[in-house]
Amino acid sequence: QVQLVESGGGLVQAGDSLMLSCAASGRTLSNYAMGWFRQAPEKGREGVICISGSDKRSAEFVDGRFTISVDNANNTVYLQMSSLKPDDTAVYTCATDLIPQLCGSTWNVRSFDYWGQGTQVTVSL
Repeated sequence: QVQLVESGGGLVQAGDSLMLSCAASGRTLSNYAMGWFRQAPEKGREGVICISGSDKRSAEFVDGRFTISVDNANNTVYLQMSSLKPDDTAVYTCATDLIPQLCGSTWNVRSFDYWGQGTQVTVSL
């Protein structure tokens, strides 16, 4: 059973940076798609960014502000966010697949098998 635990959320001001972590247990991360998603109050969940080896995808709103990286030695995926805006306020959750595969062109709408509990990011003016 794969478990994902996010950390690093908090309250920041607009323009600040923040790094979220997603620690995985039960399996290595290599060759599996790792995605970050977010859900703001009264809004649906949306894909933020995804990585699987050299396959990297991100939502348009990321606009170069966020990067994703994988530390295979520590089985952790990081989401580095910069130039944060109030619109980035949401619960951020990481997810991964049951089987090895790329993120793919439908990464932001297809299903993922394992999800973390999420970490709250609040960006104030």
